[in-house]
Amino acid sequence: MINRDFYLEEIKSSMWDGQVKVITGLRRCGKSVLLFELFRDYLISTGVSDKNIIAISLDQRKYYKYRNPILLCDYVESVIKDDDSKYYVFIDEIQMSIKTIDKENGNIEVTVYDMLNELKSYKNIDVYVTGSNSKMLASDILTEFRGRSTQIHVYPLSFEEYYSYKGGDERKCLEEYMLYGGMPRLTQLKDDNAKKKYLLSLYEEVYIKDIKERNRIEREDILEEILDYLSSQISSLTNPTKVANAISNEKKEKIDNILVSHYINHSVNAFLILIAKRYDIKGKSYFKYPNKYYFTDVGLRNARLNFRQFDPGHLMENIIYLELIRRGYSVDVGVVYDRTNRTTAVKEVDFVVNDGDKRIYIQSALRMDEEEKINSELNSLKLTNDFFKKIIIRNDISHNYYDNHGIYHCSLIDFLLNRVEIF
Repeated sequence: MINRDFYLEEIKSSMWDGQVKVITGLRRCGKSVLLFELFRDYLISTGVSDKNIIAISLDQRKYYKYRNPILLCDYVESVIKDDDSKYYVFIDEIQMSIKTIDKENGNIEVTVYDMLNELKSYKNIDVYVTGSNSKMLASDILTEFRGRSTQIHVYPLSFEEYYSYKGGDERKCLEEYMLYGGMPRLTQLKDDNAKKKYLLSLYEEVYIKDIKERNRIEREDILEEILDYLSSQISSLTNPTKVANAISNEKKEKIDNILVSHYINHSVNAFLILIAKRYDIKGKSYFKYPNKYYFTDVGLRNARLNFRQFDPGHLMENIIYLELIRRGYSVDVGVVYDRTNRTTAVKEVDFVVNDGDKRIYIQSALRMDEEEKINSELNSLKLTNDFFKKIIIRNDISHNYYDNHGIYHCSLIDFLLNRVEIF
């Protein structure tokens, strides 16, 4: 069993807070194991009886009938009837719940949110649900509960989690992680071909299928082209219009950029892709476009391209972005302007990272072995012209140090293994 203490502590800190705990994340990233095994084991270790844990998986056939929210609520209430002891209710893949009509009470439409609100009203029930669709489990829950839910978002294994399980040579483990990513099932597969087949199958049979069915995609070919394009352009600035133009040239037909925008949003809502917005550091404002698109798991990105396009620099940047947001920071792509020599050049700071009222700037550098690359990384940070901490995360150094400009050079492995304090 892979320990996921980071998320387990989040769940433990929200116990009995009067809210529904909503555990979201990409399918197969470990949400169910976290709730149904790790958290359950923790409860039992504290003396909670197994009969006081009501666990329902809506994606399993024996629980299909409980996709009806009325039947689900009736079942839970029947278990706790006339009992004052505390109960924990676990509901897996809550997005599979369907609307139904309560014929006994005036043909009223009943949703999963009505059911969760009713269960939440019991003082001896603590409710936990998992789900894999952000449109339903973020926007809808925020609307329906209006601040009465606690969201805990789970990502695939971080490198720290991955290495804590795999062990061995850190550099070799990082190379493997950069290629195959952090989907938990991979840790049980020894053969490279088996890992590739698993990721390819996961992408096509789970994620793409989910997006197509949930959103009733009419142009499946366009969705496929979009995912191919974004996979090949991770860590690069782009926008729906640019994507639409590229696909139009490829298919020899006019592709609507609005359609492309919708399909990108569907992929974001499925937690497959993440959007990083650009932020004008001096102007203190956001740009609408272009943005950067990252994958929630680099192994899935590599699988999408059939492992033919391995870009360690871009993959490294993707992994750093994931690690920063996993830690709970607010992360944007920074923009600064170089107005020397009577010209204005737009420069990029890879990440503007905020933690409350604290800020740092981070550049990602696979290596800095050429003068041009060194100047490029340093100049963007110096152009911020403020006193916030500046960091270059590098894959070509074995120790960490401050340079003459006060910029902190940090080893990628030390950063990912959480050996350094970045704030």
